[in-house]
Amino acid sequence: MGASLLRLHFHDCFVNGCDGSILLDPSSTIDSEKNAFANVQSARGFEVVDEIKQAVDQACGKPVVSCADILAVAARDSVVALGGPTWKVKLGRRDSTTASREAANANIPAPFFSLSELITNFKNHGLDEKDLVVLSGGHTIGFARCATFRDHIYNDSNINHRFAQELKYICPRKGGDLNLAPLDDTAAQFDSAYFSDLVHRKGVLHSDQEMFNGGSTDALVKRYSYNSKAFHQDFAKSMIKMGNIKPLTGSKGQIRFNCRIVN
Repeated sequence: MGASLLRLHFHDCFVNGCDGSILLDPSSTIDSEKNAFANVQSARGFEVVDEIKQAVDQACGKPVVSCADILAVAARDSVVALGGPTWKVKLGRRDSTTASREAANANIPAPFFSLSELITNFKNHGLDEKDLVVLSGGHTIGFARCATFRDHIYNDSNINHRFAQELKYICPRKGGDLNLAPLDDTAAQFDSAYFSDLVHRKGVLHSDQEMFNGGSTDALVKRYSYNSKAFHQDFAKSMIKMGNIKPLTGSKGQIRFNCRIVN
């Protein structure tokens, strides 16, 4: 569940800023981001956010904490629970009154992206190459669907042959799109195994392995692979930076009563 909450926060911030838009269900006026390519049949953790929201509102006596803030704090706490770093989450975000599946498809980095596409994508959100590498390290927890890595294991050459064979048992050429593979060897621990895997050509996603493929990010991947302390410290800094992407504050947006629908 920790990976799910971290992914939700990431995918939320990369669309129109950290505004809780990913939490909105489809309706006559909402083209839900839950149906975007990166989220459909993949994004999870919505029920957990609902439970936290209900408990917080009950404790406060009324809705005073936004769903966007709850998501940011829950993402941080889930990382800590899995052995990762902590950081101070700035609060005061408000919730959007709209969502955009089109914007989600255009802004969330795709698993088939090249390194240059990843760098450009992050740069468009005010994040640099270091942020790209360290935030991708969030893939140290969680799983990927077969549909997101099939091309990588059957068509790419920059992958450990034995590792590719193992993944082919999980992900056949046809069918099994929803079959899951762990994103690193220790999918329930927030450690640096993800980076060690990249160094050994064992990135599950094409976009992951692109960060260790003879390009400008190789040195940083190698550093994090043997220095988990540096990874944890830099991850915390980049999460604060990402959490500050275009938040709605002041009189903009609203504090939703229910995270799934606008007031």
